[in-house]
Amino acid sequence: MLCESSVQEVMDLTVVAHMAAIKGKVPFINFFDGFRTSHEIQKIETWDYEDLKEMVDMDAVDAFRKNALNPNHPCQRGSAQNPDIFFQAREACNPYYDALPAIVQEYMDKVNAKIGTDYKLFNYYGAADAEHIIISMGSVNDTIEETIDYMAKQGQKVGVVKVRLYRPFCAQALVDAIPDSVKVISVLDRTKEPGSLGEPLYLDVVAALRGTKFDQVKILTGRYGLGSKDTTPAQIVAVYDNTTKSPFTIGIVDDVTNLSLELGAPLVTTPEGTTNCKFWGLGADGTVGANKNSIKIIGDNTDMYAQAYFDYDSKKSGGVTMSTCVLDILQSNPPT
Repeated sequence: MLCESSVQEVMDLTVVAHMAAIKGKVPFINFFDGFRTSHEIQKIETWDYEDLKEMVDMDAVDAFRKNALNPNHPCQRGSAQNPDIFFQAREACNPYYDALPAIVQEYMDKVNAKIGTDYKLFNYYGAADAEHIIISMGSVNDTIEETIDYMAKQGQKVGVVKVRLYRPFCAQALVDAIPDSVKVISVLDRTKEPGSLGEPLYLDVVAALRGTKFDQVKILTGRYGLGSKDTTPAQIVAVYDNTTKSPFTIGIVDDVTNLSLELGAPLVTTPEGTTNCKFWGLGADGTVGANKNSIKIIGDNTDMYAQAYFDYDSKKSGGVTMSTCVLDILQSNPPT
């Protein structure tokens, strides 16, 4: 399970998922935030097929093809198995999963060499001596990065560990990504599992750090973004300010179990020179389609960085729609 945080990362890391699946002989789920990333329009740098071709392990492709069902070299698969045999066979896949993190990092390194990125199984961003960090995956990471830059100007030492390879979960890679100075870790999950001691990513982090140099670090758990709720910089600041409440929620006012964090004033983290536009419409009136076309025209025919996101609910015709468009002349440092 490989996770991306933005449209650009989907372009870059899908390459990793595809190549690692072929060489590692393990199927991949390449995932990212539904709607928040999947329905976003963003100007990105695309891959050239010649560059992709150079990265393909043709020996692995050949082995993959030879493993296909073929009457010229028949083999038995998918036989009915009794419980005693099935469990034994299930454990036989362990070596493939054990080898996978190294294969994924190998292809990340190849991508990095091609396009100058720094993709890792877990990427850290923030102060080298941060005392409070967030561990998260998905589109919230872009918001966290912007918030970290804002807080750094205020002299605060914070950071984020961005989870790329979620399964197999490589504990050592996580430990290596965390600064030694950390005193508090807040794990953000975009899911809710009623009755659990914590959400999946939180439980993985707790298990991974047990018995390591971070064994005594306080680990908090929180939920965000459910129901497509926006996650704002002010909410991220509230997460960093919180050092006691766990579990907690951001993005809603929880007046039932009182788990939501108190928010401060809204923050403006948008770079100077950026134009933001929000268009309100009525479902089926053509506003969303018109704005999609507009942002594509601007992105394709100017040197401006263009990004757009569209919000509409299940009411369809007659419901409220919102189109948010961002334009920036600084292509080398696009807003998130």
